[in-house]
Amino acid sequence: MSDVIVIGAGAAGLMCAIVAARRGRSVLVLEKGARVGAKILISGGGRCNFTNLGAGPENFLSSNPDFCKSALARYKSHDFLALVERHGIRWHEKKLGQLFCDRSSREIVDMLLRECDDAGVVIRTGVEVKAVRREDAGDYAVETAGETLSAPRLVIATGGLSLPKLGASDFAYKIAGQFGLRMVSTRAGLVPFTFGGAELEFCRALSGISAPCVTRGGGAEFAEHFLFTHRGLSGPSMLQVSSYWKPGEEIALDLFPESDARAWLEENRGSAKRLDTQLATRLPERFATALAARLGEVKALRTYSTLELNELARGLSAWTLRPAGTEGYATAEVTVGGVDTRGLSSKTMEAREVPGLHFIGEAVDVTGWLGGYNFQWAWASGNACGQAV
Repeated sequence: MSDVIVIGAGAAGLMCAIVAARRGRSVLVLEKGARVGAKILISGGGRCNFTNLGAGPENFLSSNPDFCKSALARYKSHDFLALVERHGIRWHEKKLGQLFCDRSSREIVDMLLRECDDAGVVIRTGVEVKAVRREDAGDYAVETAGETLSAPRLVIATGGLSLPKLGASDFAYKIAGQFGLRMVSTRAGLVPFTFGGAELEFCRALSGISAPCVTRGGGAEFAEHFLFTHRGLSGPSMLQVSSYWKPGEEIALDLFPESDARAWLEENRGSAKRLDTQLATRLPERFATALAARLGEVKALRTYSTLELNELARGLSAWTLRPAGTEGYATAEVTVGGVDTRGLSSKTMEAREVPGLHFIGEAVDVTGWLGGYNFQWAWASGNACGQAV
C-alpha cells in the first residue's frame, strides 16, 4: 500500500513522484522498461533540450487551449533551470530559447533519480501493469505479473504513441477509456513528411541539402530550416508544421524568408546570368538548379517578361507541395491528441468524474512545439499533479 502509484518513469512521472514525495507522500513508480527516462536520454541528440526559456501557452497545441495555462504558470522554465543549476549541470542556450546540457542528457536522468532517492521515492523497473481497477473503498488496485499493488491515488504518465522502439504504447488511452474519459483523436507530431511520385524523386535527388524557409500549413507557420531526405522533407520547420497538418492538405514554403522574392528578381532582371545561377547566390547550388527547372524555362534573367517574373516570384515565395503523409509514430517526437483535457482539472490533472485518477505529460491532449516545450509541459504537469496527490 502506497499513498501514490505513478505508472511511467519518464519526465512527467518522475517529476510528479519527486514533488509528491517531498510533501510526505509515499510514492511508488512503476516502469515497464528496463531503465527510466528513455526519451530523455535520446533527446536533443543526446544532450537533452530540457526546456525553453520562452515557453508559454501559445507554444502548445490542444483542442482545449486554455487547459495548459495553470500548470505552466505555476512551474516555469526558470524553475526547472534552477533545479538543473542546483545539481551543477552545465548548460547552454542553442537558439530561440532552447536550453541543452553541455555534456549529456544522462545528467538530467541522474538528477531526477537523485531527487527521487532523496525524497524517498521507490522506483521499480521491468514491471508490466496487467490491469487496473478501482476498489469499492475508492483505492486503485494495480495488477502486475506477480502481485497486486494498491493506492488511493493513481497517476498515469505513460506517454503517447511516438517512438514505439522506446516502449511507447496506448496504455494511457486504454485506462482513460476504461474509466469513461473521452479521447481526442491522435496523430504523429513533430515528424518528417513523406512524398510520392515526382515529388519524392525530386526530394531524393537532393537528400541531405538544407535551406532556410518559412513553412506554412494547417493554419500555422514557422521560420526555420528544412531538409531534403530520401523519403521527403524534414528539418525544424517541417517538424513544426507537421503537428498542425492534416492528411490531404498542402504545405507552402517561402524560400525568401527574410526578403521579398519579387523585389530580388527585379533587382537582378538586367543580369545576363541564368535563373539557376542567380538562385545559387541565395540557395544551395544543387537545389537552385533543380528548383529553377521546376519553376519553368531556365534562361537569362534579363529575358524574362514582367509576367514571367511575377510567376517566378510566386513560386519562390509559396512553393506548394502536397505530402503523401508523414513517417508516423516510428520517428515522431510527440503524439498530438490524447486524453481529452475537458475531463481533467487543470489545477490537479485529476479526472473530474473519477476521484484519485490523474493523467499527465504526453498522455493528455497538450502538444508543444519543437525546442524543449514538451519537456516543459512534462515538468509543469508533473509538478501540478505532484502538488495534489
